[in-house]
Amino acid sequence: MSVQFGRCNFDGKSVDPEELHRVRSQLVAHGPDAEGIFCNDNIGVLYLAFHTTKESRTEVQPHVAESGLVITWDGRLDNREELAGELSRANSSGESDLAIVAAAYEHWGTDCFAKLVGDWALSVCDLRNHSLVLAKDFAGIRPLHYIVEKDQVMWGTVLDSLVSFAGHSFKLDEEYIAGLLAFFPATHLTPYSGIHSVPPSSFVYLAKGRATVTKYWDFDPTRRFRYGTDREYEEHFRAVFRESVRRRLRADNPVLAELSGGMDSSSIVCMADDIINHRAAEVPRLDTVSYYDDSEPNWDERPYFTQIEKQRNRIGCHINVNLQETSEFESDGGRLSATGGSAANRASGASKQFAACIASQGNRVLLSGTGGDEATGGVPAPAPELADLLARAQFKALAHQLKLWALNKRRPWFHLLLDATRPFFPPVLVGVPEHVKPAPWLNASFVKAHRAALHGYQRRIRLFGPLPSFQESLGSLEMLQRQMGCSLLCSDPPYEKRFPFLDRDLLEFLYAVPREQLLRPGQRRSLMRRALGDIVPKGILDRKRKAFVTRKPIAAISTQWDSVIQMSRNMRCVSLGIVDEKRLREALLKARDGQPDDVVTLLRILDIERWLRDLSDRGIWSGAIEKRPAAQLAYAGA
Repeated sequence: MSVQFGRCNFDGKSVDPEELHRVRSQLVAHGPDAEGIFCNDNIGVLYLAFHTTKESRTEVQPHVAESGLVITWDGRLDNREELAGELSRANSSGESDLAIVAAAYEHWGTDCFAKLVGDWALSVCDLRNHSLVLAKDFAGIRPLHYIVEKDQVMWGTVLDSLVSFAGHSFKLDEEYIAGLLAFFPATHLTPYSGIHSVPPSSFVYLAKGRATVTKYWDFDPTRRFRYGTDREYEEHFRAVFRESVRRRLRADNPVLAELSGGMDSSSIVCMADDIINHRAAEVPRLDTVSYYDDSEPNWDERPYFTQIEKQRNRIGCHINVNLQETSEFESDGGRLSATGGSAANRASGASKQFAACIASQGNRVLLSGTGGDEATGGVPAPAPELADLLARAQFKALAHQLKLWALNKRRPWFHLLLDATRPFFPPVLVGVPEHVKPAPWLNASFVKAHRAALHGYQRRIRLFGPLPSFQESLGSLEMLQRQMGCSLLCSDPPYEKRFPFLDRDLLEFLYAVPREQLLRPGQRRSLMRRALGDIVPKGILDRKRKAFVTRKPIAAISTQWDSVIQMSRNMRCVSLGIVDEKRLREALLKARDGQPDDVVTLLRILDIERWLRDLSDRGIWSGAIEKRPAAQLAYAGA
């Protein structure tokens, strides 16, 4: 993943080239392959390349067109040939993605964004009218942030660079912190009030006196795939999933894939092997990395990922996550954590093993199974399917499915019907599900001010309009988009993460098939299991859902109790009105004794507290916090 940074002064003030060189020293670890700087009066742009495809090595960025456009592209364009055909570019096979994207923007303007399939983030400076456009792909996988102050704007891939070169300290955004304590913050937020993130599937238009955010694309709720037989659905799924994996195998270095032994990662590896064996991808080799912990009785993954290794006749890199060389609560004061003290910033024994693995194998791309559970019916709950039947007044079919699911779940059919109808009503009438209730040790005024963020920005399902299952799918996708927005770039060594289950064409298909194809009584992920039966070993397809492991974090709180107590004294989170000190202490005592209510949220608040102290010590944080959600830019729908 390459990185960019830019400054545009709409007041006409010149950009100092030296500032770009100072930013470069902070970003070079993320883009070690090539660099480019464009500086012309009031616009300055810096680009540092991290190459993952042979075509990217021919790019010269920033791209300066004769028309006066300055384009910086960080991405992978999956529909290259299709776009080149629409643009009548006959010899596109050797062209870079940047060249095709630049031609598309020249031809269609911002309308081209809906046509760009892949993972990408883009900036376009127009020297003719002194404007700036920032855009991001539909899933928001590539980060792109910006800050507008008076008649000046800075933007960049790495949030740290905007914070460091703003020239002042910042208030923190309280809604962002609330999001971290629940189901991730809204996609337009960053930890700092005044610094925004470009939302997924949107572009931001900035000019003197004007700033708007426009959503350029969304899933079509009227789109349907209806076939006469199960086999036709299976063949279609297999085709789009195969294409999704093939797109992400486009690399000129060996690709590394996570292999947990679960259905998602195993399906990706098995499909990738099939593609490579049929010479349908140019990738030199596919390596795997697997994690295990023999000290966790509920996490016995080795019997599963070794099945895949046996099938492919190759052993991957095995990492023992029990080898933690640093404390769970040791502060990382060396650099700013853009995501509010994420544990990803602290080098554990496992992360060191991983860094050694990709460095020794020359991997620059990592395939991840994130999103598979949400997209393919991994949660065995019938509510969306039953809600579809209810919304369409198909009462005979509803009664039949209620009977089947009641037998499968061993629950009264009336309870299942209540679960299906609950999303149609406001929480004040039906209550809030236990799994989305805020932690009891949060300050009551904090909960009241940020109830939406703490509840995961849940929205009521509309009875009239798109199918309830479609609305549920978009809600799951929005949570994944928020998760993507909290991801940190890796630079030691750098690598690019790709997500086959977050492919636009694949999701369009999955959102448009009947819900009963994805999930059936007694068989979660039905379509995926049926479609991949001759590729993925039966032992993987038939395994039970993996359990969430909590023993180690609980043990960390117990064994490092002195550090936990020290951190809980004179907390910034208490003085800011986020946490009720007495209740938090009671929750920590329960966790120490092995009876936690929610150990994940407890660890997050300790992480946030450490982060706040670090920011305060380094003068980045002004000590203030934005009590209300930061003012949003004007929004124009697609």
